[in-house]
Amino acid sequence: MNMQKQTILTSDGLKKLENELEELKTKTRKDVASKIKTAISFGDLSENSEYDEAKNEQAMVEARISQIEAMLKNAKIVDSDQLSNDIIEIGSKVKLKDALDGEIFEYRIVGSMEANPMEGRISDESPVGKSLLGHKIGELVETETPSGVVKYEILDINR
Repeated sequence: MNMQKQTILTSDGLKKLENELEELKTKTRKDVASKIKTAISFGDLSENSEYDEAKNEQAMVEARISQIEAMLKNAKIVDSDQLSNDIIEIGSKVKLKDALDGEIFEYRIVGSMEANPMEGRISDESPVGKSLLGHKIGELVETETPSGVVKYEILDINR
């Protein structure tokens, strides 16, 4: 029995995955098929590096298509309209203050597939994301990170 992990996505994350899947199925597949066709025209496939490269690319594209389809099949979409501004949940945008140096951070808590710390999106499975879930404005949250323990004061919670 295949027990695929549920993929938690925001509506933006869902759109991005659907767009990527559409791009892979329509444009990228055709591009790779064209590369394979061109490589075959070069003759002897046993020593044809273009053919090998195109076939490898095709395998990667098909694997990504399968991966996205599985994620979408097992997706749970977070409805931002149903989020509370009282407690931190997946989909919440939070404003935090580092209790040590006073630095202010803003993050959106997202599922692991959408996480990108450089863009302010942290996973609900990351140490910081996990420790923030369920907390309220004004609370102090202590988190064990790879670089040591950090303490954040929750300043604001938005959808």
